Amino acid sequence: MLPSSFFFHQSAEIGLNPSQFITYIIRASLQERIATTPEITHFDKLLAELDAAIEDAKQQQSERKKIAVILGGYSAERHISVESGRNIFEKLASSNKYEPIPIYLIGDRQGHELYQIPINLLLKDNADDIRDKIQGFQHHPILAQIREESKPIIEKYASANVVFEPRCLSYPELAELVDGVFIALHGRPGEDGEVQSNLVHYGIPYNGSDSASSRVTINKYNTLQLLKRHGFTVAQQRLISKAEYESHPQSTIAILEGEFGYPLIMKPVDDGCSAAVKVIKNREQLQAFCRMMFREQLPLLEEERHILSLQPKEEFPIKPSILVEELITAKGAKHFLEITGGLLTHHEGDALRYEMFEPSEALASGEILSLEEKFLAGEGQNITPARYSPNKEDYEFIAKQVKAKLQQAAEILRIKGYARIDAFVRVYEDNRAETIIIEVNSLPGMTPATCIYHQAAINGYKPYDFIDKILEFGFEELVESHKAYKDI
Repeated sequence: MLPSSFFFHQSAEIGLNPSQFITYIIRASLQERIATTPEITHFDKLLAELDAAIEDAKQQQSERKKIAVILGGYSAERHISVESGRNIFEKLASSNKYEPIPIYLIGDRQGHELYQIPINLLLKDNADDIRDKIQGFQHHPILAQIREESKPIIEKYASANVVFEPRCLSYPELAELVDGVFIALHGRPGEDGEVQSNLVHYGIPYNGSDSASSRVTINKYNTLQLLKRHGFTVAQQRLISKAEYESHPQSTIAILEGEFGYPLIMKPVDDGCSAAVKVIKNREQLQAFCRMMFREQLPLLEEERHILSLQPKEEFPIKPSILVEELITAKGAKHFLEITGGLLTHHEGDALRYEMFEPSEALASGEILSLEEKFLAGEGQNITPARYSPNKEDYEFIAKQVKAKLQQAAEILRIKGYARIDAFVRVYEDNRAETIIIEVNSLPGMTPATCIYHQAAINGYKPYDFIDKILEFGFEELVESHKAYKDI
């Protein structure tokens, strides 16, 4: 009964989401108990109660808030976006408050298309598989026959808005269809504020920060430079453009070697949290990284792939610029660790309150935390709360400093809703903590395995409760923005 179980895939072919299929299993089990143990009469009562609950849920469908769960996209993190979107969909589908509708986003930086997709496509293996099925969609006569034979099951259990083929939607049509949106996209075009701008234009509530804040936090250089101007300790940074490198490759390399030395960090300046982030240890790797990121065609360059130790199908985007950073080290601290801290915001009158979660300590199997280690079950290891000190008093003193610094960064960057901030922490002999922000994820991964749920749990939120709070804030934020507009 794992999320990838073929049972869920098969039931999705007749329009049942996982919650509805489990309800079907429970009812079938009650019928079986009645048939095999007729002397036990309370099973009949349970069956009647379940049928009444199913019918009641059908009657209440029109009262639930319809939430479009937007997933997919075109960034290197599109597969994680699908995992996040599926998890959000399943959590909302099991509630009496929300009616989730899966929406897949296709496109590029020049434009994108929205598609309401059937449940069977939502459960496909990865983002590219879903995209290909949308673009090459065909009706299968056998499935049509099975759905016709399963009509009584579909009518009893499936959602009223169930679809069996992709349906292209414009933003105005989306506004007519739903009450709100949960953006499950990572990287572009979600974390850059592009989707948010469209949703605001049509008055659709959404999760997370607004477009202005997102445009800052998607850019790792702008984010850290803004924090630096406010007194934060940040890594030394330099941007290298494709034109600069290709015009003067040798002098550019010499400048980088003089400023940073080896090892150094190279990464895209405006992509997701772990896409193409590499520790560069020598000139050969530096040149290979530049050639790879500035290449003309999407397929990986074989020689450069081997030099950078990339997997054959590893995502490595093409970008017009590269961010170069110093490698952050302990620098004499008695304790040095990498953390990631989540947060949730609340409206309290006219004020915004930040609820800072206990950060998790991130453990990487290699030099850099991979996407899989951050978001997929069984791949990574996060320790929550982070191990600042074995001594309770020392821990509390250090943790207070770290959370205060993360909150200060969130306030400067005008983060709203929820977010995840990645950082390094140096703890010195006197227990002074120095927090070095790495990046901010305005739409953090929401896969079942991500540590933000562990952090929220410490504060008393079950996963659904946490998602509910995020959505409620989005609805409140739209009301607040309308008030502000009227005041102007």
